[in-house]
Amino acid sequence: MKDIMPTQLLLTRFLNATFATPVDALLRAAHVQPAYPAAPITDTFAMELLVFVVLLLYFLAVRLTLQVETPSTVQHFAEMTHEFVTEQSEAIIGHGYEPFLSFLTILGCFILFCNLLGLIPGLKSPTADVVVPFGCALLTFGYYHLQGIRKHGWRYIKQFLGPAWWLAWLLLPIEIISHLARLLSLTVRLYANIFAGDLVTLAFFSLIPVVFPLIFLSLHVMVSVVQAFLFMALAMSYLSLALADEH
Repeated sequence: MKDIMPTQLLLTRFLNATFATPVDALLRAAHVQPAYPAAPITDTFAMELLVFVVLLLYFLAVRLTLQVETPSTVQHFAEMTHEFVTEQSEAIIGHGYEPFLSFLTILGCFILFCNLLGLIPGLKSPTADVVVPFGCALLTFGYYHLQGIRKHGWRYIKQFLGPAWWLAWLLLPIEIISHLARLLSLTVRLYANIFAGDLVTLAFFSLIPVVFPLIFLSLHVMVSVVQAFLFMALAMSYLSLALADEH
């Protein structure tokens, strides 16, 4: 019996109608068989792509309207964002935080926009799909390890072995499990909160008149902002540990 194709958002249907053939070819070239060849693009990917386009247009707008005397509203918001990320980075990472501002800003903005997308009718939060939080967590995991290696060289590996060589056999597996737990923690915290927020908001909008769910919309906004900040702050914390000079 042929599988029934799942219901898709309007944007996803448009992307599949336009790009299904080249996407299928690309997936097959990578030896990946799409579950639905007529619709290889999922809602999650479509929402991520939308966030990417919105952020790209936002950064372009900031760059093109950059002025000293009469800054635009977009510029004001960008300056506030930059100032906030800078202050948090300086407080958590400390001296030498500047090279990481771009990564941290984009990471925080991407997660925040993804979280808030579910508030718009006809769209959904891609971070409510576990694949997206896991991808962000994996990127963060690889990034802070890479920066640790770049600063300390292969001496960075010594942090996994402990202060004494004869304890390495015990501490190495403990350290590996500890770092993998960070990956799991980042993923589950973001996914669980946004998935639950989307579910509660949808349920109350379906059952109760509009006024009361506005409370849950406000809570959803608050949870979205807090979770984006926590993810970014934890990324800063892990970077700080990776860069610490006692390695």
